Amino acid sequence: MSQTLSPQEIRIKSEAKNHIKVQGKNRAYGILQKIRSVKPVIDIERGLYFTQSFKETEGQPLQLRWAKALYHYAKNAKVYIDDDQLLVGRSGKEGRYGILYPELDGNIFKEAMEKLPTRENSPFDIADKDRKTVIEEIAPYWQGKTFHENFAKSLTPETTKLTYNPDKELTSRYIVNETASFRSSLQWVHDYEIVLEKGFKGIKEEALEKLSGLDEYSPLDYTEKRPFLEATIITCDAIVLWANRHADLADGLAAKESDPKRRAELKKIAETCRRVPENPPRTFYEAMQAQWFTQMFSRIEQKTGTIISNGRMDQYLYPFYKHDIEAGIITDDEVQELFECMWVAMAQFIDLYLSDTGGAFNEGYAHWEAVTIGGQTKEGLDATNELTYILLKSKREFPLNYPDLAARIHTRSPKRYLYEVAETIKAGEGFPKLINDEDVVPLLLSKGAKFEEAYDYSVSGCAECRMPNRDTYTSPNAYINFAAALEMVIYNGKMLKYGDEVLGLETGEFTKFKTFDALLEAFLKQQRNFIKHAFIQQREIIRLRALHFASPLGSALHKLCREQYLDIHQPKIEGGIDLGYFEYMGFATVIDSLAAIKKTVFEDKTLTLAQIKEALEHNFNGYEAVRQILLNAPSYGNDDEYTDSIGKLLDREAQEFTRKYGAELGVHMDLRLVPFTSHVPFGKVVSATPNGRFANTPLSDGSSASQGADINGPTAVLLSNYATKNFDCCEHAGRLINVKLSPACVKGEEGTEKLVRFIEAWRDLKLWHIQFNVLNTDTMRAAQKDPENYRNLLVRIAGYSAYFTELTKDLQDDLISRTEHEAV
Repeated sequence: MSQTLSPQEIRIKSEAKNHIKVQGKNRAYGILQKIRSVKPVIDIERGLYFTQSFKETEGQPLQLRWAKALYHYAKNAKVYIDDDQLLVGRSGKEGRYGILYPELDGNIFKEAMEKLPTRENSPFDIADKDRKTVIEEIAPYWQGKTFHENFAKSLTPETTKLTYNPDKELTSRYIVNETASFRSSLQWVHDYEIVLEKGFKGIKEEALEKLSGLDEYSPLDYTEKRPFLEATIITCDAIVLWANRHADLADGLAAKESDPKRRAELKKIAETCRRVPENPPRTFYEAMQAQWFTQMFSRIEQKTGTIISNGRMDQYLYPFYKHDIEAGIITDDEVQELFECMWVAMAQFIDLYLSDTGGAFNEGYAHWEAVTIGGQTKEGLDATNELTYILLKSKREFPLNYPDLAARIHTRSPKRYLYEVAETIKAGEGFPKLINDEDVVPLLLSKGAKFEEAYDYSVSGCAECRMPNRDTYTSPNAYINFAAALEMVIYNGKMLKYGDEVLGLETGEFTKFKTFDALLEAFLKQQRNFIKHAFIQQREIIRLRALHFASPLGSALHKLCREQYLDIHQPKIEGGIDLGYFEYMGFATVIDSLAAIKKTVFEDKTLTLAQIKEALEHNFNGYEAVRQILLNAPSYGNDDEYTDSIGKLLDREAQEFTRKYGAELGVHMDLRLVPFTSHVPFGKVVSATPNGRFANTPLSDGSSASQGADINGPTAVLLSNYATKNFDCCEHAGRLINVKLSPACVKGEEGTEKLVRFIEAWRDLKLWHIQFNVLNTDTMRAAQKDPENYRNLLVRIAGYSAYFTELTKDLQDDLISRTEHEAV
């Protein structure tokens, strides 16, 4: 009997080697073919022009310096227009490119420039001339000035040893891991609607009016309000200048163009760039170009975690779509083509992480420029419309891992919407991820949001949610390795990787615990200690970031910032809601390990703690019998109260800690289980664990089961997630669930119906997030052996999709080892 293949697998098998072609997509595919196989390069212009400007503006207010640097970039950076593109505005060289943010980690530029071309995780090339400029002109200015250096100096010795290795580069220990050194902001969503309603001319005019009304004798007006308004004005001028330079280039190219169709397109591009984003757009095409300029200039402004997100495109673009369709100005096919032009433009900007830690967190050139569809209106009505379905159709028909599509689901989501979401998932490329209004909206309300704000949230980054004009917290947060906390229970505050150094609490000799409750309490002490040090990190991050980063563009697009003349990176903005988090890494690894100890030692007495410790010290080499006993203990993800009760306790303990101490930081420090790809490097520092996991292999990811441990079907995974949540607590945020399905189990109309019912069950259980790989494990194994013929194979990772062959073998093996469910 032949194997059932997903549409993606059928396409992969049928296409020629290294060749992508789909009928009717010539423009987008022509652009994609030129860039798909090209290794990303580093464009140094952003780093260079920011450095030049900062040298000239020392002593001035930071937000003003940032705005002037943006203007210097807009005036001097090379502008590009890709052949056949309809949307213009890129922040780097032709092909795939990444840009530099020396204010973050310029102190490691020299070492990074040597490693990047050959490193295993997401390598980049750099021209010899550019490398020389980076090392000799950019990096020296930032030595001693970067956030990375100043933050590291601020930590206590006890926190430092859990955070960094004692080396020059301050590399991560992957225990209590800060993420503020490789991104200047959390994921973010702008209020794109203000650009579409007023244009930057309108925002500038508002700032000029306020500037003219300042009290010339007021110290507050002179030292705080004036710099903010001047920065807003300069930033508006900068983005308009940048757009006009693209218009000039388009005019020049049109004059030389021999093809009349392309000449007309270039003239239209020039006309559009002179119109937007300075002025409000009049058409769907102008609205798309205005939005694109805004998000691309935002990428130049700062390195947000997971790239700037696109918000609710099917909502704020819908009035332009409706007008143009009714007026006969545009067709649905032309709308879809514009979206696909944006997608291939997105695919060329690669989020560059210079540090080994950042690269390991974001394998496969990770990206999360989330486009949100569906959900509810501000009035609480269903929000799906014609654009919603065009965006879903685009993802099915255009097999590219950009953008990251996020579908909001609620109890009144239309059947057609659920079916088209299911059909898109069945295509096998990992889109869309699903976010549950029935969990998200009540949580946002509990944290102070109004109904209209909570209903209007946008998905941002991996599995986060943002309320434009109400969210005000941008400080990156900690990823905590709780499997390492368990190892410190086993080795009395130590880890095998770090030898005799005492890193955690000395909770006693492992083999002498007399009861499971005593052992569990030892783990909870380590857990609390880790969270304590994460909060110490966060306190310093919040204190220092406003001294290092400014966001005049992001602030100009935020209502509260404009009203209070405050930069978005300031620690406190009145009326804002500050949603932070800390990441629980290795959730199922810890649950399964504790359950195995409880079952085999304290209940069945088939093993002793001494036997388990000895087997772990030897990484089960020669102790396979012990490992098999541990593997056969109850595992999380199987709807088993035995393990789920442990998970619920760990969840509650973490939330109670943040309920008590989060207020000291002035932030909602919510428990979160969203790992990106960090469960792989975090696993590399943890020795063998009592759930039978070998040393240095990946931890469990998100709130999913341990790899291969979920044997009772995908519904049991949902039920375990439900059972481990504490619904009487609100100090939590996203939980990421990965589910891998065999294409055979969702085949045909019956399979679609099954998948829809499964999605409805997930929704009714009020679980935050879920995403799918509908793919045969055999296909991934084949891709490992023959990467050239599987270059275009897309897989779902953690809130994003990536090309399987661009992942490290460790992450490939992790994806392969996840349970492939044969029934829904």
